[in-house]
Amino acid sequence: MTEFIEIDGLKYNLDTLKLLVGRLNVVISEIDTPILMIARAIDNPTMLPYLIEPIFLLDVEKEDKLRFSLIRVQIDCELHMNKDIQYYQIRRYVAQTIEKMLYGELLLETGVSVESGDFYE
Repeated sequence: MTEFIEIDGLKYNLDTLKLLVGRLNVVISEIDTPILMIARAIDNPTMLPYLIEPIFLLDVEKEDKLRFSLIRVQIDCELHMNKDIQYYQIRRYVAQTIEKMLYGELLLETGVSVESGDFYE
């Protein structure tokens, strides 16, 4: 059963928040607005068109952890795709779209060499 928590009058899927922050124990007071904005888009993809400007205006240099959040969502989607292909394809699309808006490219698509840290194609 999916658990939801309410923050500032909006309900958020607890599993999505755990995934975005990268921890199994979520401290609500430590979740910042950018993560909540992305959680809204991930859990309700029809909200993405209405969140484009606020997401695009995020300061990605300060919010470098956002990229890791988006990558975690994409990895999670790939790992669970066989459970519900449409659900996980849509979530992956939202995460990839936000990553492209914020960073101009997809890290997982381009790839990073773990040994050298260099990008490769």
